[in-house]
Amino acid sequence: MAKAKQGANTVRAPRRPEVRLPQLTAYEGGGLEASGDYDGLEFTDLDFVGQEGRGARFMDCGLYRCALDETRLSRARFVDSVLEGVRGVGTNLAEAALRDVELLDARLGGVQLHGAVLERVVVRGGKIDFLNLRQAKLKDVVFESCVLVEPDFAGATMERVSFVDCTLRQADFSNTRITDVDLRHAAQLDIARGVDQLAGAVISPSQLIDLAPAFAAQIGVRVVENGA
Repeated sequence: MAKAKQGANTVRAPRRPEVRLPQLTAYEGGGLEASGDYDGLEFTDLDFVGQEGRGARFMDCGLYRCALDETRLSRARFVDSVLEGVRGVGTNLAEAALRDVELLDARLGGVQLHGAVLERVVVRGGKIDFLNLRQAKLKDVVFESCVLVEPDFAGATMERVSFVDCTLRQADFSNTRITDVDLRHAAQLDIARGVDQLAGAVISPSQLIDLAPAFAAQIGVRVVENGA
């Protein structure tokens, strides 16, 4: 099942973002605004719970320890930005675009990123429960030293995506389109659905052993102990 573009034992690594923020100006506005334009701003320890930022654009921004519970950021754009220590449940980022973004030490639950586009993004540290990336497009994305509980990649397109020291629990890869996805260095790889969609990914020999029952089930092979 393991396959790569440039030979059986190679996989193209993601291009990581190189975010170099300029001198930022502290944000002194009120709440977020739909279609708001935020450039070179620092958002620190702010409460955006339940606020409306649909279609907003964040360019060269830093968001630090902000509360994003039920914040509506669908179709927002984050470019050359850092989100560190953000937290929230039910954050809506459906159809958002993230390019050259670092998401660090986030604590999120039920975040909606279905239909989103992620390009040159690093997700490092923290824990994200029930991450919804259905029908999303991921290119040059790294999940590193983080915990993903029941991440949903169903129908997503994934190209040059790596999981490094990352825990995946009950992941859904149903109907994904995969090119150069590197799972070998995941700290834990637990796939609930879509194991038959891993063509285009690379896994380690030990992971192959762990996933063998799932692979067998996909082709209708029953594994029965001798004498049973």
